[in-house]
Amino acid sequence: MSAPIVIYVPRDAAALAMDADAVAREIERVADARGQSVQIVRNGSRGLLWLEPMVEVATPAGRVAYGPVAPEDVASLFDAGWLAGADKTAAHPLHLGLTEQIPYLKQQERLTFARVGVIDPLSLQDYAAHGGLAGLKRALAMEPAHIIDEMVTSGLRGRGGAAFPTGIKWKTVAGTPGEQKYIVCNADEGDSGTFADRLLMEGDPYVLIEGMTIAGLAVGATYGYIYVRSEYPHAIETLEAAIVRARAVGWLGADVHGSGRRFDLEVRKGAGAYICGEETSLLESLEGKRGVVRAKPPLPAISGLFGKPTVINNVISLATVPIILAKGAAYYRDYGVGRSHGTLPFQLAGNVKQGGLVEKAFGLSLRELLYDFGGGSATGRPLRAVQVGGPLGAYLPESQWDVPLDYEAYIQISAMIGHGGLVAFDDTVDMARMARYAMEFCAIESCGKCTPCRIGSTRGVETIDKIAASGANPAQREQQVHLLLDLCDTMMGGSLCALGGMAPYPVLSALNHFPQDFGIESSQSAAHAA
Repeated sequence: MSAPIVIYVPRDAAALAMDADAVAREIERVADARGQSVQIVRNGSRGLLWLEPMVEVATPAGRVAYGPVAPEDVASLFDAGWLAGADKTAAHPLHLGLTEQIPYLKQQERLTFARVGVIDPLSLQDYAAHGGLAGLKRALAMEPAHIIDEMVTSGLRGRGGAAFPTGIKWKTVAGTPGEQKYIVCNADEGDSGTFADRLLMEGDPYVLIEGMTIAGLAVGATYGYIYVRSEYPHAIETLEAAIVRARAVGWLGADVHGSGRRFDLEVRKGAGAYICGEETSLLESLEGKRGVVRAKPPLPAISGLFGKPTVINNVISLATVPIILAKGAAYYRDYGVGRSHGTLPFQLAGNVKQGGLVEKAFGLSLRELLYDFGGGSATGRPLRAVQVGGPLGAYLPESQWDVPLDYEAYIQISAMIGHGGLVAFDDTVDMARMARYAMEFCAIESCGKCTPCRIGSTRGVETIDKIAASGANPAQREQQVHLLLDLCDTMMGGSLCALGGMAPYPVLSALNHFPQDFGIESSQSAAHAA
């Protein structure tokens, strides 16, 4: 009897939302009815979200993709002979060709996401067979200080927004005395238009476990927490199942891989507060308290969770650690430009034809992402603005879309790359309304601890409303614009954390680049913004 044909159907949340479970059931039903032997593997998403569910069939030539597949399409795929090989179904409208040759994927540099969409996320064997554990095995043979040196040399910076050098943070924790130290993964992915953390946790959970274990070995921490936003039930379920399996085979616990070294971890669920994406608020929440910002110093690296030295890194930062250890610091460092080393998973959302995840080395442009990968606007209208870096990121006009995506270059234009989220808008967008939304978001999500954020954001919304209501009275409008700029300056300089400190970025960028939406002249706006 011949071996069953392997068919990959994503179990990612985006695919599930598009009826992937029903597609998997229909494939099994039709195959059974026709006497054809198939094995369905529920993989993660490849990140081509406009094609979900994207189903792949294993053939001698490689995996062949079809999408987006609906339950009612399954019978026609069998009729077209999709189990017979790549050439048989080329005429089928859902046929996408060899998965690895799809231009959207072929043009990427997938390092952190190398296994996502390729393997069964919960298969220990799949993970090891595709390069998993190589970094951890090398780390176990190294002195802790040498692990940290590798991280420093790699140039990896925090992928959660602040872009602080990961190796320096680890070195601080390692050098701080403490009987107990912790590794905390910030998986509270709350920025608009971002989904990289979710894709990775659902598609390759063991890489995060491996990265956290390596971090523990490097700094002398024996326990870790993954703080996941409650809106990610599939990620939580996948992580918890992966931890149980990893512990059962000795990848976690009192004797990691027979080394005599201890490291274990658990998942903690957030409660929906955006502010808990800020590291000190996250620690407060982990300790069972209300999520409010702590004053710094002391830094969490010195006095963090329960007052102990704590490494806090984003999902992508920690998931990148294994490949750096496996391939060496120089391998990773040689991707990117300037001081922006390695790759970043950019996430295309909003008004784009082809929304999804693109892992590329730093240095490409926003225009390349929007058109070479995103395919332009979904509406067919000209794109007008792109917000980069989440709800606190600046709105960038077309004149800035050719600036290289690297941390320092974006600082020069008063913008930030953040977590790599991009939200695109076509020429029908009202940027004054978007500026108001940014201020209102801050007012709603503020923890309330500091006055500039708590009061400033509320007054900011009121002031933007007054600008909109000023009508044909230019003097009144100019007075309110002055007030708004002063308010933004106070928030940027006086807020305890980035929520209040960066909420003015989208407002100021909208005023500066799209003054006509506020009813003011370009020259006036430029003078104010300067």
